[in-house]
Amino acid sequence: MLNYYLYPHATSKKWVTFVHGAGGSSSIWFKQVRDFKNQFNVLILDLRGHGNSKPTIKDTFKSKYTFDSITSDIVEVIDHLKIEKSHFVGISLGTILIRNLAEKRPELVQSMIMGGAIIKMNFRSQVLMKVGNVFKSVVPYMMLYKLFAFIIMPKKNHKKSRLLFVNEAKKLYQKEFLRWFKLTSEINPLLHFFRTKDIKIPTLYVMGAEDHLFLPSIKNIVSKHLSSSLFVIENCGHVVNVEKPETFNHRTIGFINSLA
Repeated sequence: MLNYYLYPHATSKKWVTFVHGAGGSSSIWFKQVRDFKNQFNVLILDLRGHGNSKPTIKDTFKSKYTFDSITSDIVEVIDHLKIEKSHFVGISLGTILIRNLAEKRPELVQSMIMGGAIIKMNFRSQVLMKVGNVFKSVVPYMMLYKLFAFIIMPKKNHKKSRLLFVNEAKKLYQKEFLRWFKLTSEINPLLHFFRTKDIKIPTLYVMGAEDHLFLPSIKNIVSKHLSSSLFVIENCGHVVNVEKPETFNHRTIGFINSLA
């Protein structure tokens, strides 16, 4: 089972579950924990191979790395803790997992908050994936990861986010990186399915105005999916919860509290 951290609230019955992206860990939410645990029960996960969810010698993660199998890891924790319903907060690839979870187990999902969300791979990101596929077995994975981080978060004010994710990625093994990178082969059909189906669960997209790879497609999807709304943070890149934590926390907590 995945490693997780619980912050129970004395009186609140609302749960909020945080899901990080590829190469990150539960530690990327450190600027959210205090504000959220003051109002809600909080669950923070380390995805397989990340943080303290490292495979053992027996390798508890024997199933193939697919979006469905990794989503099942999250559901296993939710079911184990007997959480009947939760709001979900994700960043980057974590938003894909949350959306997939909403397809598989919609009864568990009260709302979705999608930070730096990925709903479509544009031309640049497609090229990035192809370059990664060509060189993933011959180039040290940290060189590739640093390149990806710079392309996704290129500006000076994105440096803090870049360094955080690069430092977290250093804790991965080359083998683990390759397992996760293979997920790119199934990402396009999955995202196409998400774009064509309005799941009708309250969804807030929180995007940086400088998230040049992913913001345009989010604007488009919000115009089509009636249960979705978009909040854009100025002077901010991809990792909105790290770059602008106060704004992120205020807006997302307000969103959760606005729901019945």
